[in-house]
Amino acid sequence: MSLVCRVIPCLDVAGGRVVKGVNFQNLRDMGDPVELAREYFRQGADEITFLDVTATVDERATTYDVVRRTAEEVFIPLTVGGGVRSADDVARLLSVGADKIGVNSAAIARPPLLDEIADRFGAQVLVLSLDVKRSPRTDSGFVVTTHGGRTETDLDALAWAREAIDRGAGELLVNSIDADGTKQGFDLELVALMRELSSVPVIASGGAGSAEDFAPAIAAGADAVLAASVFHSGQLTVGDVKAAMTAEGIAVREVRS
Repeated sequence: MSLVCRVIPCLDVAGGRVVKGVNFQNLRDMGDPVELAREYFRQGADEITFLDVTATVDERATTYDVVRRTAEEVFIPLTVGGGVRSADDVARLLSVGADKIGVNSAAIARPPLLDEIADRFGAQVLVLSLDVKRSPRTDSGFVVTTHGGRTETDLDALAWAREAIDRGAGELLVNSIDADGTKQGFDLELVALMRELSSVPVIASGGAGSAEDFAPAIAAGADAVLAASVFHSGQLTVGDVKAAMTAEGIAVREVRS
């Protein structure tokens, strides 16, 4: 695990606007991505994750202009995912200000894409984004989904994570579709299983509902915690989360004044 744990607001973007739903359904408008990113940077976010949640479904590229404008406003690492299908897509996103690239559906369709990205840009750029559901059909009890959680694959989530690390993924963004947007807490079992197998950092995503939900995810093995709804609604600030984590003895970077 990392010595200092990261708090990462996530901007799920569709049509140039930040959206949020429950279990990836019934998306509602939450605001302008550039304005929200600027605010989270001010609050002390360690990174920003920008996911174009309809790019794969719509079979189009991520909105490069929104990425560029976001990168111009925040001076912390920016991870961008959604609609990435080739190493050239990665090059273009890096050129407009992204620091790391999240890949999900395209890598499942063609796993060598992970090797190509890692070989060309380095493992530090490559984030495997896993949208995971519980399922009795796999050995681990967890299955990978694609297209924003809409399509269930036959891939065991743990087996796919291992393969992706072997192919060069430098980080795992593990999102529980079952917990997503429910505000019932992170799927701690899923986090612990990913931590056990992973030689790279694990980001826990999906289910945060209160400041007290974040520390258990770190205790389960996450190196970073990611959330959307609780930040976009104004229910919590990044500072609130870091204060709660500090109270549990978890090391975090100080909130900028």
